Formats: sequence, structure tokens, C-alpha cells
Amino acid sequence: MTPEQYKQKMQRRKEVQEQRVSQAAEEKGLIIVNTGNGKGKTTAALGMVMRSLGHGFRVAVIQFIKGAWEPAEKAIFNKWGQQISFHALGEGFTWETQDRERDIQKVYEAWNLALTFIRNPDIKLVLLDEVNVTLKLGYLKLEDLLAGLEEKPLNSHIILTGRGAPPELIEKADLVTEMKMIKHPFREQGIKAQPGIEY
Repeated sequence: MTPEQYKQKMQRRKEVQEQRVSQAAEEKGLIIVNTGNGKGKTTAALGMVMRSLGHGFRVAVIQFIKGAWEPAEKAIFNKWGQQISFHALGEGFTWETQDRERDIQKVYEAWNLALTFIRNPDIKLVLLDEVNVTLKLGYLKLEDLLAGLEEKPLNSHIILTGRGAPPELIEKADLVTEMKMIKHPFREQGIKAQPGIEY
């Protein structure tokens, strides 16, 4: 491709892109789902949290299931003070807790707190981390989650992470990303979880 051909190609591409942008005039809060068996669901969501904080928005993070340890991200987000509310409200992996009734109780405690943030129009972004797992395990009822999402103010965003997002949630969402695992160091090489990468 000659420099002139490349320039013409990029000019056409720019025209198409500008037309798409001009047609996308609607603004509304999004329901975002990060699901799939690959790594990066929470990490991608935390990137949006950082971006929102950078814009000066108020943010709430509710971590379901997680909570038996202090997540490193909580330490860094504490520096934002009142701009972020961060709650790790689980008791760890379900194979560690081994108490279904208590797991359900902890999930609903987290869910009830999450609802206060979801309903609050001053909170621009709510991250419900690993909430999809609570649905998959039957700890949180899907109808309760969907009803809660209906209470979201028009311009607020909600991110729901975790593998196994149900079809009804995927249908409700505005943006869905599936992380696909291709290789994993724990499975293929027996490399343990490492700080800064997994936690």
C-alpha cells in the first residue's frame, strides 16, 4: 500500500467513524456485565472505577464472596476518602466457608448494602464484584437482583462481575464482555496466586 493509498483509506475510515459518533447522541447509565471463565473481570471493572474517580464521580464497590483477606485494591482506593465506598463483605471462597446458610446470609447483607448505593443518585458507579457467582450458586435470587437494577437512577452505571452470568442478566445489560481463558499459570504450570496479579 502506497502512502497515498493509506491516507485515502484512513480518510474514509475517519468519515465512517465521525458519522457513527454523530449518530450516538443518547446518554444513559449503563448496566455492564463482565463474565466468562478467563481472568480479568474484576480487573477491568476496577479500571472503570479508577476512571470514574478520575472524573470526580462518587463510586461504591461491593465485593461478594471475597473478604476473608484485605484486597490490595481496597488499600489504594482508601486514598480517595469519601469519594469511594469500598466493602468486601464475603468470608472467602465457598469451599472454605462450607456453610451454605451463612454464605446466603452474608450475600444478602452485602446485597442490602448494595441497594442503598444503587438507589443513591449521588453515586455515579456501583461495582457488584462476583455477584454473578452468588446467582450461579443460588445464594442471591435472580429476581431480587433484576428488581434492584430497576431502581438504578437513569444516569448511574452498574458493573456486575463473575463467571456464569445468567441469560436474563445478559439480556438486561447494555454492555457484556466475556473473558475467555486460553492459558492460566495455576492450571498449566502450578504457579500460585501472586500479589499484584491475582490479589
